[in-house]
Amino acid sequence: MLLAIDTGNTQTVIGLFDGATLADHWRIATAAERTSDELALMIQQFLGFHGFSFDDEITGVAICSGVPRITASLRDMTRRYFGFEALVIEPGVRTGMPILYDNPKEVGPDRIADAVAAYEKYGGPTVVVDFGTANTIEAISEKGEYLGGAILPGIEISLDALFGRAAALRRVELVAPRNVIGKTTVESIQSGAIYGFSGQVDSMVERFQAELGKCTVIATGGLAELMVPYSRTIEHYEPWLTLEGLRIVWERNQ
Repeated sequence: MLLAIDTGNTQTVIGLFDGATLADHWRIATAAERTSDELALMIQQFLGFHGFSFDDEITGVAICSGVPRITASLRDMTRRYFGFEALVIEPGVRTGMPILYDNPKEVGPDRIADAVAAYEKYGGPTVVVDFGTANTIEAISEKGEYLGGAILPGIEISLDALFGRAAALRRVELVAPRNVIGKTTVESIQSGAIYGFSGQVDSMVERFQAELGKCTVIATGGLAELMVPYSRTIEHYEPWLTLEGLRIVWERNQ
């Protein structure tokens, strides 16, 4: 079985694949100070709770990470507890997708994993919107080439900046308000977050489509489930797209 680990700046998502089937998945807060032993203990507990064996069933580990300290800890954990090297998406790893960035080394590994999985599932041209710490939008050509994309401040970090700079505003639950025109400060913030960010993404996707032509639009990421119902351009919601991309890249490197 394959452990696929997607480490973002805010959260880490762990998936367990039995062949091409996602057998289980877990989400934890990303903490750069966690050691390889702590990570091993957490994963062992997740697996044990759901009837899987940490010692006998794991045959591969695939990682994409934007946090170098966590990447190093995960590499060490894999060597020490599984006895083999983890596959980390980084320059030199075969992804099966040409990267048409001016400097391909600058493309985040999660963006590559998303693009690989999206093209495998839907072909091209395709646009992927990932709602995470940053909102990223990726473009994949009809031939399966990674063309580039856009990076926007994420919803939660934007709200953190708002609350940090505006003394009279306080944190609110991220849900849709009763109306777009908020009748309270809480509803006004919720309206700006839900409809403002969905409108921002729709505008960006439409600009991508003006360059790409007709294409499939997919959403993923931790806040995608919340945002997709309010978007007019997103067609498909794929919550585990990055994990699927990790599995595909891992298979292509065996």
